[in-house]
Amino acid sequence: MNGELKDAAASPDGRPAELYERLIADLDAAGARYRLIDHPAEGRTDLVSAMRGHDVAHAAKCLVVMVKAGKKRTRYVLAVVPGDARLDLQAVKDLLDGTYAAFAGREKAEELAGSVSGTVLPFGYHPRLEVIADPALLRAPELYFNAARLDRSVALHTDDYRRIAAPRVAPITTAS
Repeated sequence: MNGELKDAAASPDGRPAELYERLIADLDAAGARYRLIDHPAEGRTDLVSAMRGHDVAHAAKCLVVMVKAGKKRTRYVLAVVPGDARLDLQAVKDLLDGTYAAFAGREKAEELAGSVSGTVLPFGYHPRLEVIADPALLRAPELYFNAARLDRSVALHTDDYRRIAAPRVAPITTAS
């Protein structure tokens, strides 16, 4: 799948399927080992990790970053880092040979991710999003993330995440 999951299926009324349904269909189609976890609605990584019952370091925190290369070229990155880590914007900028890097504005981030803040998936569904995962996150046997909704999460085997998402793996965190 080369980092991009298949196109969304259409619902009976012709609209694209919900992102949650697309995620589950894609995981099933790829033979992924995962389980769903229902919990009270929560998007903050530390609080939802406690509800799900795992170390916050195993949560896939997903952040949309804008990287500029000169005045005319803008790229967007979906940075996937451990829930207890801080994203190193300088590392992302250097990785992409950028001249400037900043967190994308909320509206742009939600447009590119296809979901609201707190529910961003660690997959690049938008063609303008390059997925970069920090290697520290990939050391855990399972990754946890909200499933494009605040009240349900996915616990996904890390090997399956790497195989399906095919993220670029690079150190993009800094010590807290």
